[in-house]
Amino acid sequence: MMNRLTIGALAFVAMGGMAMAQNDASTFKFAFQGELSGLDPYTLNETFTLSTLGNAYEGLTRRDGDLQIIPGLAESWEVVDPTTWRFKLREGVKFHNGNDFTADDVVFSAARVRAEGSDLKTRIPSDAKFTAVDDYTVEVKLSKPNPILHYEWDTWAIMDKEWTEANDAVAVTSASDETPNYASLHANGTGPFKIASHETGVRTIFEANEDWWNWDNKDFNISRVEFTPVGQDATRVAALLSGELDLVYPIPVQDIARVNSNAGTEALTGPELRTIFLGFDAMRDELLYSNVKGKNPFKDPRVRKAFYQAIDIEAIKQKIMRNLSTPAALLIAPQLFSRSDEFDRYPYDPDAAKALLAEAGYGDGFSVGMDCPNDRYVNDEQICQAIAAMLARIGVTIELNAQPKSQYFAKVLASGGYDTSFFLLGWTPGSFDSWNVLYNLANCRNEEGTEGGAFNLGGYCSEEVDALTAQALEEIDPDKRDDLIAKAYTILTDEVSHIPLHQQGLAWGKSSDLDVIQRADNQLMFYHVNKQ
Repeated sequence: MMNRLTIGALAFVAMGGMAMAQNDASTFKFAFQGELSGLDPYTLNETFTLSTLGNAYEGLTRRDGDLQIIPGLAESWEVVDPTTWRFKLREGVKFHNGNDFTADDVVFSAARVRAEGSDLKTRIPSDAKFTAVDDYTVEVKLSKPNPILHYEWDTWAIMDKEWTEANDAVAVTSASDETPNYASLHANGTGPFKIASHETGVRTIFEANEDWWNWDNKDFNISRVEFTPVGQDATRVAALLSGELDLVYPIPVQDIARVNSNAGTEALTGPELRTIFLGFDAMRDELLYSNVKGKNPFKDPRVRKAFYQAIDIEAIKQKIMRNLSTPAALLIAPQLFSRSDEFDRYPYDPDAAKALLAEAGYGDGFSVGMDCPNDRYVNDEQICQAIAAMLARIGVTIELNAQPKSQYFAKVLASGGYDTSFFLLGWTPGSFDSWNVLYNLANCRNEEGTEGGAFNLGGYCSEEVDALTAQALEEIDPDKRDDLIAKAYTILTDEVSHIPLHQQGLAWGKSSDLDVIQRADNQLMFYHVNKQ
């Protein structure tokens, strides 16, 4: 049976002639390897979803092309005292349906983003109290200092309270919900583009919003955007080379030279802040997917280290990533932590890996299921296949389950318990700060995931890491804060909480007449697009 991405790709090819006929300087056409599953901005904490919806929705803050925080729906803010922040909102801003943007919308959004089903709960401390001082002033009271309170607010979309309530969409559609609500099928933001139509897995149309509050200062010249998910690399690249699309991403690293040598197209490459890593179910007493019964081998750090040392990261870099990756020692890009150079990867050593397995009581190996997306990260399925082959050499049999990202995230984030034993994931900290990584990926959580690190899929738990994470959130002195973070990363490294793999490189293909900013967080913002 064809999945939705394949159907979408075929539909795109079938419309190729029409696409050529309608392509003009005011229309920007692009393709991504995965689909835009829904329009509720709180459903999925995933870069492509957040950035695409971020063209229609806006946060109190924004980031410029260099990723510096700049004013968004809040024109200014101040820290009144260590636990009180005050935000001055823009006046005269309209939602796409014409409703006024006011402080009530911010207070409402602050409650909704922390509600059940939201995948963006960590955008705001759970005990933060939002108060509308007047129509255009919001005060935030904290229980303890938080110097990075607003670091992730560019991807916390402010929603229209009146519209959301009127359409019975206050409840957030979670990533695993099968029945979408109104907000999953319709959008009503304040951003520079409106969503004119959306067909999941087929096409999404955006139109420029001439009533945008910053229209007079806009730095883009497109009036229409057409997004098509195209899962097949060859189809995506062919559409770029033929001129049917203005931009596609990612492009396979092996096709970069081909794109550059084609008349009228060129490749954009650069470093990305995302870290690709492996994680283990270290919480359950028995793995969901393994032939080991009555115990969980991943609770033993020796088994986790054995997996780590069985992986030839240089082979992955050279053969799969074509040198468009940087092997990682931590769960954060080195550019984002000043003391990253103090940490090294465990060396590739299959013999040491076998010895560790034997020492842990698994000298004959075992089998385990592995979850992997096949349309989310650069060469994700190929990486998982390579890792499966490497682990086979130390006696571990991997049952690989590679799926489109919509199915992958629905499974591994399933409500009522994280449905995975061993997985591949990528992470870019929305705050570009280590607290985001430590809290989301490594802080203790309960089995349902209602408390603790929401993306700690495997349930790794260290009370000492939790304490260091909490202290780092409050610490204002940069050197003391880095000390706390370094101690936390040391524990994660020593205990092999995860296996960092690499920072993947960005590889976009574009037409030569297109000017676009390639941000290091891999967010494509339409207000950075111009066509000649």
